[in-house]
Amino acid sequence: MSVAPPVPRLPSLNALRAFEASARLGGFAQAAQELNVLPGAVAALVKKLEEDIGAPLFERHVRGVRLTPLGERALPGFVTVFDDLGQTVRELRREAEPRKVHIAALPALAELWLAPRLPAIRAKYPDMDISVTALEVPPNLKRVPFDLCLFYADAQDRGATVISSDELLPVCTPAIAATLRTPMDLDNVTCLTDSAWSDDWRNWASRSVDGWEFVPKGPVYSLYSLAVQEALSGAGVLMAHKRLIEEHLHSGDLVAPFAISTPLEMPICLWSLPGGQGNKAVDDVTMELKRLADQTA
Repeated sequence: MSVAPPVPRLPSLNALRAFEASARLGGFAQAAQELNVLPGAVAALVKKLEEDIGAPLFERHVRGVRLTPLGERALPGFVTVFDDLGQTVRELRREAEPRKVHIAALPALAELWLAPRLPAIRAKYPDMDISVTALEVPPNLKRVPFDLCLFYADAQDRGATVISSDELLPVCTPAIAATLRTPMDLDNVTCLTDSAWSDDWRNWASRSVDGWEFVPKGPVYSLYSLAVQEALSGAGVLMAHKRLIEEHLHSGDLVAPFAISTPLEMPICLWSLPGGQGNKAVDDVTMELKRLADQTA
């Protein structure tokens, strides 16, 4: 009677993903954020993997974790495997739905810059299926099913297409603007600030008036679109990204009380993985967004 040898059992795929993400990102909390699970779940999966292979992959410390020599040796291979797996899945999705494009964008850009331009793209490409997900930071495109990223970024670092430059300037309703004569008058009015761009006021002020260390007094918002609505309602003066509120400047609902603006260091950029370049749907969206941006520059 023949005896079949036991088939070696591979560790759980989720456990392998948890190890790779934790090792690549430097901790269980960071991996949990990328994998959209709780840090405790990541820690438990990594612990189970260590039990399966019979050796520790991380050293646990009060301040976090650090790879063991074994973990360091294993990491590059796992990174390559999961990168390749992600690329294969993206290629399958593109072949299955060749006219579908999923964009990851900064929330303010998604709401105030991208959304107003989507109807024109859909009118030009009625067969195009465009989805948008708002994220605070650019995702790792090798691991998530996004075709394009739209963020303020360094174009060289990202290999990105510059969609538009931008600039900072205070804006408010015409009624408030009538009470302002010089930038120093901002010391006596309510100033609206976005929490993610809290340095904008200081950057604008320091470049506008030599030696002026301006500290804005007023509410802080976690959503830039909410701060814009507050400015439109007359709640105060907003330090604006011009390209995000240009429709309100054109309509006259908001005005710039001072003829002083300062350029933003990072432009609005659009990028994809090298594998996404040459994909007709992705290229069509990129070219159309650039064309629409140039129209309003």
